[in-house]
Amino acid sequence: MLEPAYQADVVIVGAGVAGLSAAHRLTSAGVTTAVLETADWVGGRMSTEKVDGFRLDRIGQLLSTAYPELRLTPGLDALVLRPFAPGVLVHSDGRRHLAGAVPSAGGARGALHAVRALASAPRVTSPSWVPSLGRAGGPTAADVPRVRAAAPLGSAVDQARLTAALTRLAGMPVERLLSRPELPAARALAARGVPARTIDGFLRPLLAALLCDPELTTSSRCADLALRAFAGGRLCLPEGGAETLPELLAQALPPGTVHTGVRVTSVSTNAVATAEHGEIRCRAVLLATDARAAAALLPGLRVPDFHRLTVVHHTTDEPPATGAALLLDADRGGPVAHTAVVSAVDPSRAPGGRVLVSSTVLGPPPADLDTAVRTHLARLYGMSTRRWETLAVHHTAEAVPAMRPPHDLRRPVRLLAGLYVCGDHRDTSTVQGALHSAHRAATAILTDLGAAGPRQQADPLPSARAA
Repeated sequence: MLEPAYQADVVIVGAGVAGLSAAHRLTSAGVTTAVLETADWVGGRMSTEKVDGFRLDRIGQLLSTAYPELRLTPGLDALVLRPFAPGVLVHSDGRRHLAGAVPSAGGARGALHAVRALASAPRVTSPSWVPSLGRAGGPTAADVPRVRAAAPLGSAVDQARLTAALTRLAGMPVERLLSRPELPAARALAARGVPARTIDGFLRPLLAALLCDPELTTSSRCADLALRAFAGGRLCLPEGGAETLPELLAQALPPGTVHTGVRVTSVSTNAVATAEHGEIRCRAVLLATDARAAAALLPGLRVPDFHRLTVVHHTTDEPPATGAALLLDADRGGPVAHTAVVSAVDPSRAPGGRVLVSSTVLGPPPADLDTAVRTHLARLYGMSTRRWETLAVHHTAEAVPAMRPPHDLRRPVRLLAGLYVCGDHRDTSTVQGALHSAHRAATAILTDLGAAGPRQQADPLPSARAA
């Protein structure tokens, strides 16, 4: 029973995906919950701008169909995921190559058989699942070149070994993966004997897209988790834009749960002070803001470094011939790390007959961003971009928390009885990490309040040893 002195059992500060998903778990257990958000909208960094019928993500985080929390989180039953084409396109030495498309038939055994066959063959050609793209956008026999040691993505043997490794990784238990020594990702890959050409030609640009870290300074365990999700699922986008995910969560909560335009000035274990509505008394407080905002309310919380990114959105009447593929730049020949014809992945993001191309620049943007991006995109897509229209440019200085080693994959969400914190800065810097940290926090709150919560496993990974 709610005591008269309390206005809510739990007050959640922040209406991003972490706060909203935690609110679902609490309300479904009968715990009265109030979600307070400073902005006039929900979603935090997962926001989408509407321009002339286009839906333009501000950060454009990539999701994976292998993220378990997308299936476990209440309120996301109506979420529609639009997958990219299998694998990724890698631009290297002036050509586009399909890489990382793990064969569905034969599994690891078939991939290992391919390694042995290629290793024993005196002359080989590229495997059928690693073609370059012809001008019409699809692979043809003429597009499968003879592979030599200097091939952009490594030899055919290197490519087959990579596919076998990805196939094994997709089925590897998480506990075994996390038992590996932790190093910066670049050092760990080299220590495992991965050829430098495979790292620079495929793994570096791929992890740059997944983790926003082209230098591979991320913890090898976090990089392994990202590669495991890539190998075990499909990269995808939420239909309708990134904001769809938090909006679905907010709409499915009981009316009056979410309050926008409320600025929280201080927190304690049993109260939240706001600038607009005075003090709100409660039995527990959950901080679900970004790391810097959380540390402002609770001095002493660690604030990580962040990866900076810029998303540039263009439209054109002539669609590039890459289809629904994610295009990476292995040559690092310009500011764009990865780009895609987003309207081919999710047609709802562009009005009929128009094409939406979204490109991500990592780190500080160049001085003449528009010219540099257009020039780079012309090389990546193999077509003129002079007539492309720039729809929007979104700069985010603190877009993704850095996960350099040693990185605690499960930072404590319970600071003390009555005070909790969640977000991607407490887990992995992904939507999966944000949702899972909320899962852990909700479970801790329900345990401390003595409420009966969901029976789903909240923490499938080993818990952190240190506070």
